[in-house]
Amino acid sequence: MITMKDIVREGHPALREIAEEVAVPPSSEDKETLEKMLDFLKNSQDPEIAEKYNLRSGVGIAAPQLGITKRMFAMYVTDDKDNLYSYGFFNPKIVSHSVETTYLEGGEGCLSVDREVPGTVPRYKRITVEAFTLDNEKVKLRLRGLPAIVFQHELDHLNGIMFYDRIEGYDDAFTKELPKL
Repeated sequence: MITMKDIVREGHPALREIAEEVAVPPSSEDKETLEKMLDFLKNSQDPEIAEKYNLRSGVGIAAPQLGITKRMFAMYVTDDKDNLYSYGFFNPKIVSHSVETTYLEGGEGCLSVDREVPGTVPRYKRITVEAFTLDNEKVKLRLRGLPAIVFQHELDHLNGIMFYDRIEGYDDAFTKELPKL
């Protein structure tokens, strides 16, 4: 079971690397890791389990957040119509997006960031994505709203981008001062 102690924090080099493609079909080790990542998200949203294991609630987690520089992430989030998006993705990518942008009113957070970072994080309002699932199926999905934002946040992790890198005018003095791990 993945817990908060397994999640690397700001300053870890894996968070700034461009992750490598995963072989398809994925190895049993990669598949097991991604399944555990999805389980972490489910557990983190269960109040009893989250309290018992001291888990911060999350809707997405990318492999670099575990120090693994591979192109895979999990998301477990509902949209405004209560549709659940429960996925483990290998080699996800955006194939098209809207010109229109959106953002989360309260800003974004991250399991790898133990502080609040105020600011607007612009994201595409609608995206069409492709990826391989845990069942080794190639999927093409159209996402909007919170699922689209979560997908873009996690995809950024695979490209070494932190959410606050997208906040206009944000001075990242905090992470410049972090020691290299």
